[in-house]
Amino acid sequence: MDLDALRFAEFKLLDEAVSDWSKMVDKLDDLKGAAEKGLTGAAKKANWAGYNATVSREFIAKTAGEFDDAHTQAQSISGILRDTLGELRKHQEELVGLIADGAKKNLTVTSTGEGGFRVVMNIHPDRAAKGTSVPEHSQAEVDALRDDVQKVLDKATKSDDSAAKALKAIADLSRLGFADAKYKSRDAAVAAVEEAAKLSKLAKKNPSDLTVAEFDRLNSGLKKYADDELFAEKFATNLGAKGTLEFWADINDPNANPQLNHARHEKFDDLQKHLSLTLATATQSDSLGMTEWTSKVVDLGNKPVGNSGPAGFQVMSNLMRWGDFDDQFLRDYGSRMMAAEKERSANGEGRAWQHTATDIHLNRTKSDTGWDPLTGYLKSLSNSPDAATEFFNDPFVSAKEENNPFDGEGKSNFQYLFQERNWPLDVNPEGETSTTGRNNLALALEAATTGHPAGELPTADTPPHNEQQTKLMESVVSAISKDPGTLMDHGYMSDSIAQIASEYLPDINRSITDAPSEDKSVLKLFPIAGDAAEMKHTDVSRFLVSLGQTPEGSATLEVGQKAYMANLMDYHMTSELPEDQKYPNSIKEAVTEVARRSSEISGTVAIGRQEGILGPANAELGDFDNAVSQKKNAWSGALSTGIGVGVGVSFAASPVAGAAVGGAAGTVSSMLLEQLFKDSESDTLKSIGRDSALLWEDSKDKNHNWSLKAATEAANAHGGSYTDNVAAWIREGTADGFNDASTAGRRMADDLTTEIQS
Repeated sequence: MDLDALRFAEFKLLDEAVSDWSKMVDKLDDLKGAAEKGLTGAAKKANWAGYNATVSREFIAKTAGEFDDAHTQAQSISGILRDTLGELRKHQEELVGLIADGAKKNLTVTSTGEGGFRVVMNIHPDRAAKGTSVPEHSQAEVDALRDDVQKVLDKATKSDDSAAKALKAIADLSRLGFADAKYKSRDAAVAAVEEAAKLSKLAKKNPSDLTVAEFDRLNSGLKKYADDELFAEKFATNLGAKGTLEFWADINDPNANPQLNHARHEKFDDLQKHLSLTLATATQSDSLGMTEWTSKVVDLGNKPVGNSGPAGFQVMSNLMRWGDFDDQFLRDYGSRMMAAEKERSANGEGRAWQHTATDIHLNRTKSDTGWDPLTGYLKSLSNSPDAATEFFNDPFVSAKEENNPFDGEGKSNFQYLFQERNWPLDVNPEGETSTTGRNNLALALEAATTGHPAGELPTADTPPHNEQQTKLMESVVSAISKDPGTLMDHGYMSDSIAQIASEYLPDINRSITDAPSEDKSVLKLFPIAGDAAEMKHTDVSRFLVSLGQTPEGSATLEVGQKAYMANLMDYHMTSELPEDQKYPNSIKEAVTEVARRSSEISGTVAIGRQEGILGPANAELGDFDNAVSQKKNAWSGALSTGIGVGVGVSFAASPVAGAAVGGAAGTVSSMLLEQLFKDSESDTLKSIGRDSALLWEDSKDKNHNWSLKAATEAANAHGGSYTDNVAAWIREGTADGFNDASTAGRRMADDLTTEIQS
């Protein structure tokens, strides 16, 4: 900071900038509010269909989000400028005060140009006017004034430089649009950048030289700043793509630093998590540095890394198990990784990435060795629905490709991974076979088909299913129908597959009517916004029987179908439904048909449950009851959101349905599910044991009672016009539905049993 620049600064331009940015924050706050109420609010209420239900709605949501990001960025910039202006004024006051104090001692501070200055005597005693007394000073006072002035200039320089550093860092985060990094003060932004420099320097050290204290410092720092965008971007770019991969590969080599491994082996999983979260945050930046980082990581994917020589994909995939990574990065990474998979497995005929006893462990969560890069990558996809959908629909091998090992049949990534892949044998630290890879596959499929991260329930903001998602759902049902062993041999996947099914209940109900896809009465009976999955009735039956054989699958479908059925009852009985959306036939036919299809699904699932209890699995009836009970807390919360459990976003997205679900249907579903949960906790089934007939009759009776309760509550909620009639309608629908299940579903169960035994 130049002496005269600070001394004579008027700060007019900076004052105006602070004022302008303060006004900008207020204006953007108004625009953000208008976007939330106008754009987003209108989009949620609009009756979207077809292309608009997916693409247009998503575009509007992203556009509205840009206003929020712009407001956040403006707040950060305004705060930085305000802090800097305040500090520079303070430093100016200090400087002027020091110069004034020096003058009292006959000292003056003058600029020497190019940022320099000197302290000299103001008036030499010999040249003072006659009779004038000139103050005396010592050399110590000269030196002290010089040092004090320099300290003020240093502080002013730091204020100016740090402001520039913070502003540039925020601007660099996003080359297009706005960054959503939020900082209340300039010091907070600068601290993030400086901490990134310090921690990346530690990560660059040779692992053999990393002390326990430095490991702890790195671990705690990453934990604190993992969600900080400035920190994450600077940490990743400072470390570099190659440095990131080498750090994780080499630090996991037990021979690199035995003392550190011994002292902190229980903390490596924390470091892995915090590093993964940091890198995920970093990839959300589209700065030039991160663009180069992501590109380089992909380029290094099939090349050996570090002293132990695992491939880049094997290393990086273990740093992708937590956090929300940028979708484009995941797409590029997945495409190149599957190309490496093809190369190493001879187009899928052989096995790739097999861990051996001499290979290091790249995953420290005690679930698997981390040697298979698909395991970590699939976990990352489970947090990124759009990237997951695209990945699974991408081709793995084409029908015309040379050396196609699948009889010349083309395979998508989904078909290859779910049906054909020779998964590498993996174990956990206890030597037990690891199921993490396939379980992460199920989680990724859950995200890819539903449009929200795995393990979550849909919300009012979850968009309707699009064409890619429904296409994948059709493939999932077809694959399990064709080879039930892909699910039944890996029952731990059933929770995710059942969640998928519960969010496609409108599509499933449509499919079992056997009506043509253009049948308008069926389209209005089971309304769907967005795209609908079209599945064969036989495939759906086999799919449901397979899922029903696992407690988790049976419970998810049971609870989901009951909530969906209750919402449909309410939907068709409301008088507020526009004429063009009403079921064209009578209320009696609507209620009867809804009860019939719901009963067929419940009956088909019940057949699966019978097979699980009476078949080779020999499961306990209590396991199925407990699984239903465990759904209570998680799913009752979803009812309060106003869309209902298992309803599927495609149904709730209808404006009238959404309004209905938010009103009476929420009450109807809550009461119905409360009864379902209560029944699952009762002792009435203990005497049934393994009697097939009693199991069937119990399922049928309970389903009838649940359907009757839903219809009665819905009728009462809308004036009670149909209360006296619904009992007969439900009785007819339930009987027909369970008869449908006992023929089609029973045949499917027998076929599946025969296939498994053969």
